[in-house]
Amino acid sequence: MSSFSAYDFKNQKALIRVDFNVPLNDKFEITDDTRMRAAVPTIKKILNDGGSVILMSHLGRPKDGPTEKYSLKHLISHLSELLGGTRVFFADDCIGEQAWLTTGMLRPGEVLLLENLRFYKEEEKGNEEFAAKLARLGDVWVNDAFGTAHRAHASTAVIAKFFQPEKRLFGYLMEGEVNSAEKVLHSAEKPFVAIIGGAKVSDKILIIENLLERATDIIIGGGMAYTFMKARGGKIGNSLCEEDRLHTAMEILQKAKERNVSIHLPEDSVIADKFDAEANTATAPSDAIPDGWMGLDIGPKAEGIFAEVIKKSRTILWNGPMGVFEMEKFQKGTKAVATAIAEATQAGSFSLVGGGDSVAAVNKFGFADKVSYVSTGGGAMLEYFEGKVLPGIAAVKS
Repeated sequence: MSSFSAYDFKNQKALIRVDFNVPLNDKFEITDDTRMRAAVPTIKKILNDGGSVILMSHLGRPKDGPTEKYSLKHLISHLSELLGGTRVFFADDCIGEQAWLTTGMLRPGEVLLLENLRFYKEEEKGNEEFAAKLARLGDVWVNDAFGTAHRAHASTAVIAKFFQPEKRLFGYLMEGEVNSAEKVLHSAEKPFVAIIGGAKVSDKILIIENLLERATDIIIGGGMAYTFMKARGGKIGNSLCEEDRLHTAMEILQKAKERNVSIHLPEDSVIADKFDAEANTATAPSDAIPDGWMGLDIGPKAEGIFAEVIKKSRTILWNGPMGVFEMEKFQKGTKAVATAIAEATQAGSFSLVGGGDSVAAVNKFGFADKVSYVSTGGGAMLEYFEGKVLPGIAAVKS
């Protein structure tokens, strides 16, 4: 596997799998361009080397072939802007005659965007013939779409077999994602705390089990904490609880004990009399929540304890919020955790934040540039930390 920064793209046509799956409003305007901006350094490096760039991506979930709503043509002018005014050519198909002729005429320093890959069912099916048609458009294949790395699709994995090993590369974004994740999973400096939040234990069982082999501390917040509380015999009122996971929660606590991993549950909670931004609120011990009330955030004691654990850690992984941070009354816990992570990072710890809600939280509270790395791939990152092999990574490395 070649290193992206060391590779010379002069006179090479680089076929890049990017993740331009961005949200559009009903006027087809981009409402969040984070994923597009993330790909810019990779594109610029190739252009600066004197290569040309062919971009392929999916957008949305088109059901029946080409659909105006999911056309990548809506991204052209903004992409050109992000690339400092570079003209972006567009092929209204990702395979076939027009794509082939347009790439043939592409000169060094030029950029071509192909139409939505998912206009073909073959993309998600990982069809080899379709992958071969895409592969013939470029001299070198660059995978820079971490968000789809956990999918064995034609453009994210299958296509690799049509390129020599030295012509398969990660782009900067993918390199950063993989290096950060591997640093946390395989060479984490101890103490290592994993902060796991979100609504359901069932969504996070595999990640917690994998981290029990690696972390020194695991902080559990969000709705899933109440399943643990109830499993331990606590009273949780109307808080979220997965009754069918009480046994699993006890097993996790037992395994942690055997492995000397400290599991930290919130000592107290901010409780509400209904799930509503305007609800009446109070604070209560997390294992003594009155009937009719529900825990919607960690309380002030939990904030203090969690912050202490975070600040003494050298490696920090954060996946999932501590409460319903979208509502102002229940965002203090998530903000306190974000603040503690930022302070620990400033003091020299390595912090990785990943998973849609945690990323939304660090962006909302303005901490994105105060942590070591913010992952762009929600599902992909989760599967990576569950210990699964991601096809998009394996395709480049093998």
